[in-house]
Amino acid sequence: MLSLVRRADTAEVVGAGLELAAVGWGSRWIAERLGRPVTTVRGWLRCWSRRAGRAAAVFTSWLVALADDPAAVLPSPAGTAVADAVCAAAGFAFAARARLGMLKVPTWLLVSAACRGCLLAPGWPWGPARPRM
Repeated sequence: MLSLVRRADTAEVVGAGLELAAVGWGSRWIAERLGRPVTTVRGWLRCWSRRAGRAAAVFTSWLVALADDPAAVLPSPAGTAVADAVCAAAGFAFAARARLGMLKVPTWLLVSAACRGCLLAPGWPWGPARPRM
């Protein structure tokens, strides 16, 4: 289990919350589903929504760098900036698993490792640099 910087929850729990938000769930429903305080979940979602556009760009650039055929795995627009960023992160993890032979590594663990646990930390994303694995 890998925690995110400045967060008590693991990357998998936060990632699950972000995925639920991407499909339209609100913070109260996510909190109930994950057994976390509403204020905690609301904090994740606010932080993610502020950086969603930049995060989508970074994860998309990493995906393109790792994929054998980027056009085949680039996610389509998901409808919202939050959903686009979640799709880009998941696409990156898919490409990383395929390229590095890490087929059983969970999506949000790879995402967290690539950004050194700073997914929701101040100052991230750093820019379109290579993933830091």
